[in-house]
Amino acid sequence: MTTPMVKAEAVHKSFGPAHVLKGIDLEVAPREVSCLIGPSGSGKSTFLRCINHLEKVNAGRLSVDGKLVGYRQKGDKLYELKDSEVALQRRDIGMVFQRFNLFPHMTAVQNIMEAPIQVKRESRADAHHRAMELLDRVGLSEKSGSYPSQLSGGQQQRVAIARALAMQPKLMLFDEPTSALDPELVGEVLDVMRGLAEDGMTMIVVTHEMGFAREVGDALVFMDDGMVVESGNPREVLSDPQHERTKSFLSKVL
Repeated sequence: MTTPMVKAEAVHKSFGPAHVLKGIDLEVAPREVSCLIGPSGSGKSTFLRCINHLEKVNAGRLSVDGKLVGYRQKGDKLYELKDSEVALQRRDIGMVFQRFNLFPHMTAVQNIMEAPIQVKRESRADAHHRAMELLDRVGLSEKSGSYPSQLSGGQQQRVAIARALAMQPKLMLFDEPTSALDPELVGEVLDVMRGLAEDGMTMIVVTHEMGFAREVGDALVFMDDGMVVESGNPREVLSDPQHERTKSFLSKVL
């Protein structure tokens, strides 16, 4: 049996009185592209942030590549890891946000070089070489010296993807990566993600792009009110949803 790249077991998360995740069970296999869809406020982004311990779960277990995220187990108790240990785990998990979060005072190539130099202690020459390769991969090698303010939203998001890839992660998390983009720029970002999927990158993508989910996704997960309502093959879920809540949601977005 292959170890799942991501395994969530009865994951709960609350913010004060708001119970945002209500027992999420989910597995994502290595090389799989899993697309999360659902209405705003259904807990999709919170779940993504729990996977790399940007949010701490209140109950349940989350593991990446067979290792518990954010905790270690001793007997039947879980103990939270130190910040430095969590940071080590995060090196294997790339995350791309709605907003591009690039450093405004750094050029595209400097944005990509920063983490490998600071976190992995790569030499400046090696980091620069890899950053240029990644810029070429996302179709932006000619923009290496441009600052974020000189790039379109789609170009900034492609730099953000390259920056996440610079740490050579085993898992990529995308939190609605195209939702802040003008419609004509969405395609260039989805093309990069499509290429990653073809290269075998394990990805969890929170998205409203149903065409991408249908074409590229291996699994489609519909969440509502902090729970997984339905999951399965994307084409089957989109064309023949089994749950009334899924049908109602899809009738509004398709």
